[in-house]
Amino acid sequence: MTPSADAHAGHVSIDNYAGYAGLPPLAGLETMHAACTTGMTVSESVRRLKRLHWSLRRLHRIFVSRITSMPIYELKMAFSLHSHYCVEHVGEFAARVREMRQPPHGLDTSPDASVDLFFDEILCAPAVEALLLGLYEQAVPALVRALEHLMADTNKLFDHPTWRICRLTLVEVQDIREYGQQAVRCLVSEQKRAELKGWLDTLSRLLAAAGDLDGTREPSGERIDRQFSSVPYKYDPVPVRDERFKDPYNMGVNAEAMLFNTGIKPLPKTIMLYFKRMREIDVPEMMASIIAENDDKPWEYDRDMTRQLWDEARHAMMGEIGFVHLGIDWSSIPFNFTWSLGLNTKLSTKERHAVLYTIEQGLMPKTTGKEYEWEVALATADSLTSMIQDYDWADEVLHARIGRKWIVPEIGSQAEAMAFGDAAWSKILVDWKKWKDDGLTEHRNWWPEVYRAACRHWGIEPDPQLVQYNLSYENTRADLKEIAG
Repeated sequence: MTPSADAHAGHVSIDNYAGYAGLPPLAGLETMHAACTTGMTVSESVRRLKRLHWSLRRLHRIFVSRITSMPIYELKMAFSLHSHYCVEHVGEFAARVREMRQPPHGLDTSPDASVDLFFDEILCAPAVEALLLGLYEQAVPALVRALEHLMADTNKLFDHPTWRICRLTLVEVQDIREYGQQAVRCLVSEQKRAELKGWLDTLSRLLAAAGDLDGTREPSGERIDRQFSSVPYKYDPVPVRDERFKDPYNMGVNAEAMLFNTGIKPLPKTIMLYFKRMREIDVPEMMASIIAENDDKPWEYDRDMTRQLWDEARHAMMGEIGFVHLGIDWSSIPFNFTWSLGLNTKLSTKERHAVLYTIEQGLMPKTTGKEYEWEVALATADSLTSMIQDYDWADEVLHARIGRKWIVPEIGSQAEAMAFGDAAWSKILVDWKKWKDDGLTEHRNWWPEVYRAACRHWGIEPDPQLVQYNLSYENTRADLKEIAG
């Protein structure tokens, strides 16, 4: 019996299925064939999500923990950004696990001993070259691989939230990988790579033992001994700078005293604004210590604090841009590290955060804070300076809110937190004369030559009186409060 025409009209094929008037079906996410044949169970999706979540957490901590002791300025800034990317996505993966009908158990524990040993080894890498190779040729590519595998294996419609999180995460992780590849090319010699070959092979074997970072391969089961991590990692709180940062104990030029002097015209204050911004390199150095030495805080704390850490790194680079804009070699200016050094080595994490909060609150008043700096920038009629201060001010409002969220409840009231921070700040500002007596610095007044260079850029003659500016931090803090003793 011949099938009827009506029977033929009811037949569809997954290979050539199309929507109305040829529109893509399934919201354009994938073909009908892929939708019918691709996907994994909820349990398998959750298992992989947990591995990615843990890997991002570990990477975040490695980047943060190595900021302070990283001597190369550009890598301090890159680690600040890369830690921010990682911690932002940690929360997204954790939230997705909680949506998947599975109890969110295991988010705070390692999914595999070999995975943890892999990250331990990178964290403990003793030299810059080893750290770069471990991060950017082993860990980050493995993370890219895991994200790509999960996206390929996921049904884009059934498990669309997972696919979307992986897709957006992959964009930023690929950016991290690209930067890292450039860093390796610039800083790792073939000789150094050859010296580290045995250790790099160990990292590859650790991934094989774990079935790769996402556990999708058959684990080798090999037992591998610790190398660099045979001595447990200990956070190094002492800031280190590369050779461009000369005279790091120099406190010879009080930028705030000039900025708040209404008798000085706005244009020369541009130099002090740029100086204050680039000097903020010490804030990531200090904030990294708070995050690295607080292991019992929730993910939201790490996220907020790392966001602020990255903002402060951005501010330092804004200052860098400003000096390049003026044609000034910023390495001729002594950007001191005495603030981060003092906080990191003399105060508790609670005291450090309270000092940071006290400073932030001091920047809120209109007459002595960020709004005033923005008004000075506007008065210079320089669009770059205005934009720098516009965004610097906006960020500072957020940072004050982060402080109110986390450190104020830990101490008590806002007034108590500020008093606590004020007292802690005073503890670290008593070594001005000792640094000079010990031969660490002469507190050289660098202002005259930098001011003259800026005047050449502006095409104006230096003000003879302003050339003589010579106020230091010997007796006052950056908030112009007198230093006792």
